Amino acid sequence: QVQVVESGGGLVQVGGSLRLSCAASASGFSIDDMGWYRQAPGKQRELVASITSSGSTNYADSVKGRFTISRDNAKNTMYLQMNSLKPEDTAVYYCKSIVTSDSVGGRRYQYWGQGTQVTVSS
Repeated sequence: QVQVVESGGGLVQVGGSLRLSCAASASGFSIDDMGWYRQAPGKQRELVASITSSGSTNYADSVKGRFTISRDNAKNTMYLQMNSLKPEDTAVYYCKSIVTSDSVGGRRYQYWGQGTQVTVSS
């Protein structure tokens, strides 16, 4: 069974920092790529940052230089360090995990966490 749980959201002032965590429980599966997405009310969900199982990263232009994505494969946990936060960063942040079943001919699946609210106050 696969479970993905985000934590670490909250209310911060402009210029502040937050660190989000995504804990994946994936018994019987291997965790491949992971990513952080965000969605503001009335807006389309967008990719914030992604990271492969080997550690290669990708960032949206809007967060490049301010956010850092990382993962601890031993703990099946992904992080998003957010610095120099801006009001436009306000959104619900979601963790996405791509997993592959360990059985022969294993299939790939994607799982989403429940989301964690990040609010940046001006």
